[in-house]
Amino acid sequence: MNMSTKTLTIDGTSIPFQEGDTIMDAALRAGEYIPHLCHNPEFKPHGSCRVCIVDIDGRQVSACTHPASDGLQVSNNSKQIMQQRRTILQMLFVEGNHVCPGCEKSGACQLQAVAYYTGMLSPHFTHFFPRREVDASHEDTAIDYNRCILCELCVRASRDVDHKNIFAISGRGIGSHLTVNAPSGRLGDTDFSADDKAAHVCPVGAILPKHGAYQEPIGKRLYDQQPVSVVGDVAQHESKLDKG
Repeated sequence: MNMSTKTLTIDGTSIPFQEGDTIMDAALRAGEYIPHLCHNPEFKPHGSCRVCIVDIDGRQVSACTHPASDGLQVSNNSKQIMQQRRTILQMLFVEGNHVCPGCEKSGACQLQAVAYYTGMLSPHFTHFFPRREVDASHEDTAIDYNRCILCELCVRASRDVDHKNIFAISGRGIGSHLTVNAPSGRLGDTDFSADDKAAHVCPVGAILPKHGAYQEPIGKRLYDQQPVSVVGDVAQHESKLDKG
């Protein structure tokens, strides 16, 4: 290794990084998995899901937004950090309507896969059971708001890549929700396309293509054979399929 190479340490492993890297950037490049949901290296990070929290000298920070620095000592898989992640995931599960056995994304859902990875075996908290709509107004794509986890990946993709600004987050706190920027609020009344980047970044089953549900049998879906730490993000898989 070049003597000028700067490194940080994650759970005892030395990780080189480049100027401008975050902890997440360096970890992903080195193949060191840090659980996350809202992060996509194609977009500017903003740490909304908080699943990627790590510990630095007793202080918890989001790995996707915290800058890498030489000699930084990062704890990624401690019992405390993993428990914090499980709690965050449990809250995500109960504040939406995530019925995994009946969801066509089961086995290919990043929320489900990260929950398995962290050892989350029950929701723990009382379910909210919110009443949310399903928007099937678009010819090729449906939105199931019950499954949205407010990661904002579709918002960023539509704004920064597709340059259409179709999605937004409205409301505050527990009232925050995904909206469609159309007077009717319906996806079918926008210029959204199934070929848009925003159609292929959802880590859960909130934005779904029509006309092809349940094509992949249980046991052969994205995370059925290997964990998310090996397979990677849903968006990365979608990108590989598009290029292939």
